[in-house]
Amino acid sequence: MNQPKVKYSLSNWDLVTVNPNYKTWNWKDLFCFWGVNVQSIIGFSLIASLYTIYSLSTFVVFFGTILGSILVYFFANLIGKPSQKYGLPFSVLLRSSLGFKGAEFFGLIRSIVGIFMFGVQTYFLSKIIGYLIRIIIFSVDNTLLDQEIFLIFLLGLNIIDWVSFIIVIIFQTLMFSVGAQFNKKLVNYSAIIVYAGILLFFFTVLLSDVKMTANAFISILDFKNFLNSDNVAPILTVAGTIFAYFSIIIISFGDFSRHVKSEDDLKKGNLSLILNLIIFSFFAVFIVVGSDTFLNQKFEDLDRIFTNPTDIIGKFDDIQITIIALFFIIVASASTNLVANFIPSQYSLINFSPKNLTLKSASYTISVIGFFIGIFWLTVLSQIGILSFVDTLGSFFGPIFGLMVADYYLIKDKNISNKDIYLADAESVYYFSNGWHIKAVYSLVIGFIFSSSTIWNINLMFLQSYAWIIGAFISSLTYYLLAKK
Repeated sequence: MNQPKVKYSLSNWDLVTVNPNYKTWNWKDLFCFWGVNVQSIIGFSLIASLYTIYSLSTFVVFFGTILGSILVYFFANLIGKPSQKYGLPFSVLLRSSLGFKGAEFFGLIRSIVGIFMFGVQTYFLSKIIGYLIRIIIFSVDNTLLDQEIFLIFLLGLNIIDWVSFIIVIIFQTLMFSVGAQFNKKLVNYSAIIVYAGILLFFFTVLLSDVKMTANAFISILDFKNFLNSDNVAPILTVAGTIFAYFSIIIISFGDFSRHVKSEDDLKKGNLSLILNLIIFSFFAVFIVVGSDTFLNQKFEDLDRIFTNPTDIIGKFDDIQITIIALFFIIVASASTNLVANFIPSQYSLINFSPKNLTLKSASYTISVIGFFIGIFWLTVLSQIGILSFVDTLGSFFGPIFGLMVADYYLIKDKNISNKDIYLADAESVYYFSNGWHIKAVYSLVIGFIFSSSTIWNINLMFLQSYAWIIGAFISSLTYYLLAKK
């Protein structure tokens, strides 16, 4: 279907307002959405580490986690409501605050970070696929992996690694470029499948020795002195850590909330994040503690607690369990890559060039760039400190959020012109100064300075978990003072 040539030059079939009849997401879909964001290897390791490794009471970690998730709930509602109401993705809604040119370039930052993380995540996902291929080859003939062809490396990858990476990049591109309704199905099935896998893993650990593993889990539950004032700072630290984990999702949450049926579904669905964290935390901690107890009986040389699920699986030394568990990890990793990196990058890229890009072409662009990031990750990118550069770009996310929220709720009184937001000429109320809203840009820069200083200023690094919130507060306050009449 050809897109009609109208004066709305910023319009695009993938960016236009979602038809109310196509708003099919309800609170159950958002439950799965937040489930997918919780169910990553990083999420598993982070939560398990907080409970088992650091010298924190169970009370501190539990209530710190709840507080952090409440903050995410609050901010997700703020940024999600305008997109739900008007059916607009994050990058298009950004035009109302920054102008169409400002939205193009500052929205592109979300794509840059998302594409980079997509490439890195794809690299690690391919390593899991490579591990499965090696298991299959070894089970067929345990001498095959000693062949010379498997000992030749290019950019730190041998032939199995290259095949795995190509399979993963192609598979993700084909799956993730179908469309919004298909993505919803992927998210829902993934959340259910991974929870089923975690439940299976839980019973595997529990049934290895019910009494021993149960007692080990109960032994870490410590709610003593929970009213102690010394717990306040640790609780805030845990809350900041949890919030920082989800912060990359919040800024572009509108890409998903635009498909939600009603504001009521949005609020209930976002509230399910807290339930997801409680469920996932229970399983993650039980699996880690139970596995540690079981493995310490089996091995005498364990000198640390394993919080990474792949490390735990490897220690069980059971091929069938390993293959099954790796399958669930692959599903979890791919779905997290979809919602956290791929979809936000799609919309921001299309917004940068709405005349030339579609969902398909944007997806191919992401995959090609992600391919090169992935293959150079091990030998080049991970060695040159590029993550600090990516984190610095990410320091714009909090200020952008603060700007959008202050503009929508305080300056524009929750009103958006769907007609003007697709106009690129002076007729649009969002044209500002040749497509740039100077006051908004200034506010962003001020917020960015405060936010990024927690990365580069040694004396402020203790605030890094709250860098996002600091940047949001500074930019929103600055913008409100500049833009109010």
